[in-house]
Amino acid sequence: MTVLRILFTRLRTEEKLLREAAEKQNIPCELMNVSDVWYGEKPFCGTDDVVLARCVSHNQNEAVAQILESQGITVVNSSSVMAVCGNKLSTSIALAKAGIEQPRFRTAFTPEAALEALEDLGYPAVCKPVSGSWGRLLAKINDREAAEAVFEHKSMLGVMHNTFYIQEFIEKGDCDVRAFVVDGEPICAITRQSGHWITNTARGGSASNLPLDKEINSVLRSVHRVIGGEFLAVDLFRKDGKWLVNEVNDGGEFRNSIGPTATDIPGAVVRAAWNRRH
Repeated sequence: MTVLRILFTRLRTEEKLLREAAEKQNIPCELMNVSDVWYGEKPFCGTDDVVLARCVSHNQNEAVAQILESQGITVVNSSSVMAVCGNKLSTSIALAKAGIEQPRFRTAFTPEAALEALEDLGYPAVCKPVSGSWGRLLAKINDREAAEAVFEHKSMLGVMHNTFYIQEFIEKGDCDVRAFVVDGEPICAITRQSGHWITNTARGGSASNLPLDKEINSVLRSVHRVIGGEFLAVDLFRKDGKWLVNEVNDGGEFRNSIGPTATDIPGAVVRAAWNRRH
């Protein structure tokens, strides 16, 4: 029997909601903690199963997806979508090639080159790890002295932090937008409001419904055409009367967006995943 298998390493509210949504739709579903599973030539699930990969660690999520795909198993999202979304530089390059508006960005591989890149981009700017979520390890840099300190600290944190990704700081007021795209179609969006410049709901930002209009829908569909995937969470800024794509997430959290938008996000996600079965 074909099963929708939801993989996790930490059982969050999202995974529980996804299982409940599957049960409501009479979709055979199993939660599976992959933390203690070993991987080899033999699949650890049925080859006809559909896997919804929800590991907390992006690197682990992508690795599990690659293994399962090599064994002919369908994974949502695919490892290729994860690879683009999981690296902010890869996302920015993909968006730039497609001509999709986004904050200006620079990249460098030494603190010295990063400082020059930032001087070219202009202050203030935001330095981000190329891989990360929940607004962690972001640094708003207002002047050269702060830049020198941030880049020196990052240079000591290890290989993952020695790719310096620097993004234009957008004066977006006290809110930005998180929008959800399922099977290529925008389904809902929230504004995230906070007194801090980092507005993630995981950091205490409050969510309100934002009705989707033609302009937002067009931007979101363009993002999906470039990146693909059954489920994307897209972060947007408003600047000079147009939408900029800040980040694209392949496994975004959504529990704080269901209530404000009155949208069955987990129901839409499990339907999209189940429709991928052989």
